[in-house]
Amino acid sequence: MATSAKPFTKFIGIKTVWCLMLLLSVFSCNQKKENNADLLVKNARVYTIDNRFAIAEAFAVRDGKILEVGKTADLEKKYTAKEVVDAHGKAVFPGFIDAHTHFYEYGMGLQTVNLKDLPSWNVAVDSVKSYAKNNTEGWIIGNGWDQNRWKTKQFPNKLKLDSLFPERPVVLTRVDGHAAIANQAALNIAGIKPNQKVAGGAIETIKGKLTGILLDNAVDLVAHKIPEPTEEQSQNALLQAQRNCFAVGLTTVDDCGLDFPLVNTIRQLQNRGDLKMRLFVMLSDNPRNLDALFRNGAIKTPRLNVSSVKVYADGALGSRGACLLKPYSDQPKWNGFLRSPQKHFQEIAELLEKKGFQMCTHAIGDSANRVMLKIYASVLKGKNDRRWRIEHSQIIDPADFKYFGENNIVPSVQPTHATSDMSWAVQRLGKTRLKTAYAYQQLLQQNGWLPLGTDFPVENISPFYTFYAAVERKDLKGLPEGGFQKENALTRQQAIKGMTIWAAKANFQEHEKGSLEPGKFADFVILDEDLMTVKGSELPKVKVLQTYINGENVYKKP
Repeated sequence: MATSAKPFTKFIGIKTVWCLMLLLSVFSCNQKKENNADLLVKNARVYTIDNRFAIAEAFAVRDGKILEVGKTADLEKKYTAKEVVDAHGKAVFPGFIDAHTHFYEYGMGLQTVNLKDLPSWNVAVDSVKSYAKNNTEGWIIGNGWDQNRWKTKQFPNKLKLDSLFPERPVVLTRVDGHAAIANQAALNIAGIKPNQKVAGGAIETIKGKLTGILLDNAVDLVAHKIPEPTEEQSQNALLQAQRNCFAVGLTTVDDCGLDFPLVNTIRQLQNRGDLKMRLFVMLSDNPRNLDALFRNGAIKTPRLNVSSVKVYADGALGSRGACLLKPYSDQPKWNGFLRSPQKHFQEIAELLEKKGFQMCTHAIGDSANRVMLKIYASVLKGKNDRRWRIEHSQIIDPADFKYFGENNIVPSVQPTHATSDMSWAVQRLGKTRLKTAYAYQQLLQQNGWLPLGTDFPVENISPFYTFYAAVERKDLKGLPEGGFQKENALTRQQAIKGMTIWAAKANFQEHEKGSLEPGKFADFVILDEDLMTVKGSELPKVKVLQTYINGENVYKKP
């Protein structure tokens, strides 16, 4: 028996050894895989923007996501990386998220006449003339004029446009997008007549003659006659906008008010790998968009989220289209207007609540904000996690702040609006109403968090201007010396959260982006200066050295 057992014992021994070797081999392969990384960023000052606002030195990335955050020495020892980025002590932040933009419109605007920051109507007309010489066919489209920058501060008249372009249609949109001037050729195509009325808008007529000025819904009468851009033009707009946004560190943008066909264009470009920008898209409030959203359901991919509807309560303060509780201080008997009947807002709120989609409403004036806050409250009925948003939340009556906190309504604000408007907003509102306008700290206290954006192209695309305006409450000239209504300034920590994790939260995406934590997308920026420590006056001058999305370098400063 003993002799016959030897071969069996020998066989068992060989089999055991072979199994152990196989297990060790598998373990070794797995261990090597676990210790591999696609990217290691080291020797940095990494602002993780986690719950503790922890600052680290390094992080590892694999498959487009953060693998581990820690000390340079520990991660260098633990991981073998395909690519190593030595930050040489520079500040690293999560990729910036702009919670309110018009990304596509900005891109389209790059292909038209740029009228921003021009000092007079005459200079604006000269720019249109120059553009027309190089673009000899079709409509002349421009954007960005602002009469508040001019000496007269009055709306322009179309007479010069009529003289220069008697047959070629011209439409030039005001900087806020809520007013435009059209020449007679464009007005004729739209069939607009003197003293014509339009709900939710206005057609300016003086002494029985059209001036060319159109407000809010009246702009659509002409805009709908402009030929649709080609697919190539739309794609170029998105890609041009992306390039400029990457250069300022933006990795996610909320495009506030698109039509559903553009979503297909975005998806095509993203599927091709050309459009790497992450987009949170709000569909404009119209029957076709609602039908498409309800029919197709929400769209959610790593780079695209379509699950909300943008509603328009009123116009803008600069063009006096904001709906106020009491008349404008500089235009008695004029309160502005709502762009739709209150019944429409109530019905769409009830419909979106029933269908489970997010509602985001443009509201500037204290009357518009009160109307929408009360409608939201009637539908949401107290504490909730629906994250319905009021875009701008610009002028709030003191009695109405409570609605935000009581119903978890999210005020989505743009700090550069305060510093752009402050020189003339007091003329529109008077000193009393101005005290609860642009009240970002007061709004922040309602829910304990506040998403920040720019509203570009109304404002500059730079997140550093956003940060500067939020913290310093000054314009780029450093005025006013003590800051505009400084009691509503945000701390630096609050401001950076508003541009990262809180902006992600407004999109229901705080678990996938907005901070540099394991499991989240490796979207980050390396800056030449530290936003948390650099002198306040230097904040607008901060530059992006590199921008990464999914661990891929999408911008490097030349």
